[in-house]
Amino acid sequence: MIWLQFFLCVSVILYSGTRLSTYGDVIAEKTGLGRTWIGVVLMASVTSLPELITGISSVSIFDLPDIAAGDVLGSCMFNLLILGMLDIRRDRMPISAIAHQGQVLTAAFGILLLGVTTLSILGASRIPSAGWIGASSPVLLLVYLLAMRLVFRYERRRIAELLEDLGEQAQYEHMAARTAYGRFGAHAVVIVLAAAYLPHLGDEIARITGLGQTFVGSIFIALTTSLPEVVVSRAALQMGAVDLAVGGILGSNLFNLAILAVDDFCYFRGPLMRSISANHAISAAAAMTMTAIITISLVYRHPKRVALFSWDAIGTTLVFVLASLLLYAGR
Repeated sequence: MIWLQFFLCVSVILYSGTRLSTYGDVIAEKTGLGRTWIGVVLMASVTSLPELITGISSVSIFDLPDIAAGDVLGSCMFNLLILGMLDIRRDRMPISAIAHQGQVLTAAFGILLLGVTTLSILGASRIPSAGWIGASSPVLLLVYLLAMRLVFRYERRRIAELLEDLGEQAQYEHMAARTAYGRFGAHAVVIVLAAAYLPHLGDEIARITGLGQTFVGSIFIALTTSLPEVVVSRAALQMGAVDLAVGGILGSNLFNLAILAVDDFCYFRGPLMRSISANHAISAAAAMTMTAIITISLVYRHPKRVALFSWDAIGTTLVFVLASLLLYAGR
């Protein structure tokens, strides 16, 4: 029954995530603020909604800090793996050779946040705290806010070009704005409820299988909460919006690491980093390495593949597999 409930949650999150991307696009059109910019801002937060709710419920309701940390850091790895999976389906140049090099700015901030997270995990016992909040959490939030400001200022210079590329013709004249708002809110609530139940399922799976909360949180729970990113990124590529897909994934990782700080604020039993397994540093270091590989690809822009695979897809997949094996060995 536990596995049945788990796959039911997976199905619910996948379906509602699909509908959210559609109604988010409708809202972008109805508000007149532009599909590209609203899509990046709205979808980046919406696709990370499962990680946010799962993390908060893990630490504040179920007392499962390893599930919360594993979900966030595992989702970062899965998000980067998504780029490789999406790239396999393309019959043209690799995504990294097409995406704008401005994506490097977001990727660099991702590496910085992951570096701070890795140091926070490994040095948790020596990092000071203010009450129950570790000193690294405010740093994560400040760096995230700085990243959003700089990325916005950079992207603002390119919005007109992006909107022209995507073509802002009206596509949803048949749907009233009130309907879009209502359906968007309804599917968001469904995702919140499903994600809030995931920590309990993760704890039961860890107990039954003996795999441990760190491994279950980093693999099973993280895979489930990353499903909306798969849906939205695939839809963006079908629209021909490569930068929307890449920027959405890299932006989701930044948001995920800010969620880790939010989880610390909600975990009243002490600094979160002191309460989780040091094995989470494997996930953080792996995500940092995968982001570095993508950054190199975005700058070098190699136009060729190895069979169906791009070079960065091969590299990120190998790192993900290695990290999964290390997490399994340390379960």
